[in-house]
Amino acid sequence: MTADGSTATPDQLDDDYRRWSTAAAAVLAKGRRIDPADLPDTPEALLSTPTRDDVTVRPLYTRRDEAAERGLPGGFPFVRGADPARDVNQGWRVTERFGDLADQSVTGVNETVLDAAGSGTSGIWLKIGGAVSVADLAEVLRGVYLDLMPITLDAGAEGIAAARAFLQVLDDAPAAPQEAPVLLSTTHSLGLSPYTAAYSGRPSVDVAEATALGVEAPDRVRAFRVDGTDFAQAGATNALELGLIVAAGLTHVRDLVAAGLSAEKALGQLAFAVAVGDDQFASIAKLRALRLMWARVAQVIGAPDAGAALTHAVTDLSMLTQRDPWVNMLRTTVAAFGAGVGGADQVTVLGYDAALPQDARSSNPSFSARIARNTQLLLLEESNIGRVLDPAGGSWYVEDLTGDLAAAAWKVFTDVEGLGGYSAALESGAIAGWIDAALAARDEAVDHRSAPVTGVSEFPNLGEAGIETVADTVDLPTATAGLARVARRYEALRDRADAQEVRPRVLMLPLGSVAEHNGRTTFVSNLLAAGGIEAINPGPVEAEGVAETLRQAQGTDESAQGADESAQGASGAAQGADGGAGRVAVLCGTRARYASDGPAVLAAARAAGIERVLLAGPEREWPDADDAPDGSLRAGIDAVATLTELLDTLITSKEA
Repeated sequence: MTADGSTATPDQLDDDYRRWSTAAAAVLAKGRRIDPADLPDTPEALLSTPTRDDVTVRPLYTRRDEAAERGLPGGFPFVRGADPARDVNQGWRVTERFGDLADQSVTGVNETVLDAAGSGTSGIWLKIGGAVSVADLAEVLRGVYLDLMPITLDAGAEGIAAARAFLQVLDDAPAAPQEAPVLLSTTHSLGLSPYTAAYSGRPSVDVAEATALGVEAPDRVRAFRVDGTDFAQAGATNALELGLIVAAGLTHVRDLVAAGLSAEKALGQLAFAVAVGDDQFASIAKLRALRLMWARVAQVIGAPDAGAALTHAVTDLSMLTQRDPWVNMLRTTVAAFGAGVGGADQVTVLGYDAALPQDARSSNPSFSARIARNTQLLLLEESNIGRVLDPAGGSWYVEDLTGDLAAAAWKVFTDVEGLGGYSAALESGAIAGWIDAALAARDEAVDHRSAPVTGVSEFPNLGEAGIETVADTVDLPTATAGLARVARRYEALRDRADAQEVRPRVLMLPLGSVAEHNGRTTFVSNLLAAGGIEAINPGPVEAEGVAETLRQAQGTDESAQGADESAQGASGAAQGADGGAGRVAVLCGTRARYASDGPAVLAAARAAGIERVLLAGPEREWPDADDAPDGSLRAGIDAVATLTELLDTLITSKEA
């Protein structure tokens, strides 16, 4: 819209964008100290960000990107929501998981369920096979209004028996004083997921038995739960997860139709579970893209009005950390926000300590559950997120991201179909290959800290209270055998460092004033701490003070060492109970300070017995000299490989 209130023409919009591009080019060129004409690409390309799905996020979205509205919530193509009758006063269903505590009695589980229902929980996700057996279903659900609260079962290999037992509980439930209508929001899920579990290795049920049960299931129940977390936990990207669950969902539909159901009825027997992470816009677009894709599938098979995808968003277990787990509250809050704004019908927020083995958790389970529940209640009841259907709809960025993500996921789906369908693609190893490649790319970004993990690879807290962690554990209630948490490689380094009697240490040799070296000493401390290594900062040093600084770092008395201590003697002290502080040192300063003081301090460090001296910053900043540092610590390096090598050196030095 122009200044006078009239609608801008396409030519005017293009002219506005050209003026922005010119201004942006001038800023970029100034930063690079070149002429704008010498920029290697357009400002838009230089400022754009590629995602893991090869979707490009541009720096600016304007009315030029405006597209036609995608219908209304509850209507084809369901991008803006699946449920036309959602209660905006209630919003999505706050779905809480129960039955994971093996030492809890059946009565205790029932009491926990009822207490949660009275505290804001409006959906139940029930684990069968631990504290709760199939025979216990009626007792566990005693007092629950099954016409108002949707139940999702997780029974693994006992899924068929649990499903039949639950259907009997529904039949035996006392009639409500006033019959509640069957809505999408109150639809139950039997939780059968044989196709996605076939990839992850989770215990599941026979496909033929599950299909037969789906044919018999009543309208208020959906037999199948097409579970995207099976793929997401193993490292799948958003597009890969979406493409695979749509392919698996279509396979279920084909099975049901072959067993005698109409396309409409078959579509009505599926619900989707989707992992949501700490990228809020990606989560919003992910749920909208799934509904768009599933609506297209329904349209192609001749039942477009039955293409409303019922979605259960679950905060991604793979994004949660064991170290500094309190930060997980921030991650799950962002994920829950994205799920709610994206139109999920049910949302489950995992506990902030869900990545820790149950016997390693310091908080009472009720505290963790309450925090997870209240995360959603604050969004619903104080922020009123649920009172607007599809609040992100119409956003140029969100609409563009939804379309791009759907297109990328549709490419995955068509690739699966081209291989003969989901089962054939799984059997051929193609699906495993795609996910392995996605995981490798994600790990590379995390290892190089271009994908930072707060509290782990960035701003780690070496002083946090000791916790018993197992970085690669999959012994967690909602974990699959292929769980690959984002932080696991750094946490394995932390576990290794913490297992030492004395924490591994590296000595920093700051050059010049605090103003000159503080940026790099802070960077080095942060980097080393990510691997459990303590950085000792003695303050500014000069060449003649390096030997004394080393002795102090080793905790030895100068008189005991003797003023004429040899380099070999100093090295031997480094192998004592000092964490290897004298084995490795890092020079920290500015380029100018490296030129003036660096060679002399390096020579003094070598003379004092320090075997490996590293440089903080790019190696090109070191002046031409007879000697040079043995490597550098800088942005962009493979931090995991570097920290592993340092731990090998420091721990070996103590064991020698």
